[in-house]
Amino acid sequence: MRLTRRTLLAGLGATTLLPRMAQAGTGGVTLTAREGRVQVAPSAYPETTVWGFDGQVPGPLLRATQNDRLRCRLVNDLSQPTAIHWHGLRVENAMDGVPGMTQDPVPTGGHFDYDCRLPDAGTFWYHSHNQSAEQVARGLFGPLVIDEPDAPDVDHDLMVVVNDWRMTEDAQIHESFGQMHDLSHGGRIGNYVHIDVTPRPETLNRNQRLRLRFLNPSTDRILQLGVIGLTGWVMALDGMPLETPAPLADFILAPAQRLDAFVDVTAGDGETAMIVQHERDGTFVLDEFPVTGAGTSRPRPAPPALPPNPVIRAVAGPDTRHLRMEMEGGAMGGLREGTYKGRKMSMRDLVSNGQVWTLGGVAGLPDDPWAQLERGETLRVTLVNNTAFPHAMHLHGHHFHELRPDGPGPLRDTLLVMPSEERDIAFVADNPGNWLFHCHMLSHQTAGMKTWIKVA
Repeated sequence: MRLTRRTLLAGLGATTLLPRMAQAGTGGVTLTAREGRVQVAPSAYPETTVWGFDGQVPGPLLRATQNDRLRCRLVNDLSQPTAIHWHGLRVENAMDGVPGMTQDPVPTGGHFDYDCRLPDAGTFWYHSHNQSAEQVARGLFGPLVIDEPDAPDVDHDLMVVVNDWRMTEDAQIHESFGQMHDLSHGGRIGNYVHIDVTPRPETLNRNQRLRLRFLNPSTDRILQLGVIGLTGWVMALDGMPLETPAPLADFILAPAQRLDAFVDVTAGDGETAMIVQHERDGTFVLDEFPVTGAGTSRPRPAPPALPPNPVIRAVAGPDTRHLRMEMEGGAMGGLREGTYKGRKMSMRDLVSNGQVWTLGGVAGLPDDPWAQLERGETLRVTLVNNTAFPHAMHLHGHHFHELRPDGPGPLRDTLLVMPSEERDIAFVADNPGNWLFHCHMLSHQTAGMKTWIKVA
C-alpha cells in the first residue's frame, strides 16, 4: 500500500480549520451567511475567499441535546438569496429550509428564524438549499451534533468533515458552476480534498477510545475513507444507530452521508494514527495524530449499541403500496425525451433548458407530487438506476430502511445507487407536509433529478 500526503497542486499537507462551536438548543444561535477568507489550502497558498456561515468553512459546529429544540436565526449578508436545510433532522415541514417548497428564500439583508424539534440523537449537518450546487461548493455548510442525554464512554468525540474543492492555482474557488459536462457526468469534482477535525487533539494515547463522526458535504464527490493505527466499530449511519455495531473497515461516503465510528488507538508510542482516503492512484493521508505514552495496558471491551432513535420502522408486506422510481438521462444514458414544466421535450430541448436527468420521466420539480401518502402509510420504493453514473438519493423529513434479502438494512436518509442497480427502500410517512426527494449529487439535482412527495 502506497501512502502519500493528499496535496493541492504543489502544496504540502492538510490544513485543519477550527470553527467555533455553538449550543443551538434552548437559547438558540445566530448564523450569518457571508463572505469570508479562510486558509483552506496548505499554508504555502493564499487564503481562499468563501461563502460560509459566519464566514467559516465548515460553519460552526452546532450542538444540542436530544429532545431539546434547535433555535437558529439565519441572517443573509450574501449577494444571493439563501436558506438552511437541516439535513437528516425529522423537522416540522415549515422548518425544512427548501425555497419554493417550505419557505421563501431569505433575501440579501433578510433573516429567517428556524425552530425545530430534535427527536433524534446523532450526527447531522446543515447546508444551503438555494442554488445549492453553487452555494455548497462555495462553503455554505456546517456540522450538527445532537447529543444523547447520557454520553457514551469515549475519550474524544471528534467531528470529521471531509470535503472536495475545485480550486484555481492560487487556491480560489473555481468559478466553473453549471458546466454541462459536470451536470451530465459525475458532477463538479474538485482537485483538493480537505479535512477538518473538531476539536482536534494534539496527541493520542494507545487504547484511548474515540468517537469519529464522519461527514461528506461535497457537492458530488464520492469518498472512500479508512483509518490506520485505529480499530473499531461502525455505530451509526446517517445519524441512526445500528442495532448491532459492525466491524469498521474501509468505507464509502456518498455526498451527504455520515458514519459514526467508535475506534480504539492501536498505534504504539511514537507511531501515528491516520485518517486516509483511497483513490485509483493510491492511498492518501488526510490527517494524522501522534501517539505518545503507553496509554492503558488493555483495550476496552466492544461497545454496546447506541440507544435507538424513536423512528417508526417500516414493515413492508405483500399489501404495502409499491412504486418504482426510474432514474434516466445523463451522458451515455440514452434518454430520448422527458417532461419538463409540464411539456414533453426531446433530449436536445431538455439540454437547452439545462435539464439532463429525469426521475420517472420528469425533469425538475413537477407541479404534482410523485407520491401522495396518508399519514402513517408505509411506502415501498424500488430505486432503478438506468444511467451510467451513481446517484445518492436523499429523502427529506424521513429515514428509510433498505429492503435486503436477509431483512431490513439500517436506517438511512441518503442511499447510494450505482449504475444498473435496483435498490428497494421502505419508510413510514409519519411526518406531514411536502418533502423533497432528490439526488444529493447536487449537479444532478440542479440538472433535473428531483421530485417530491406529499404526506397528508
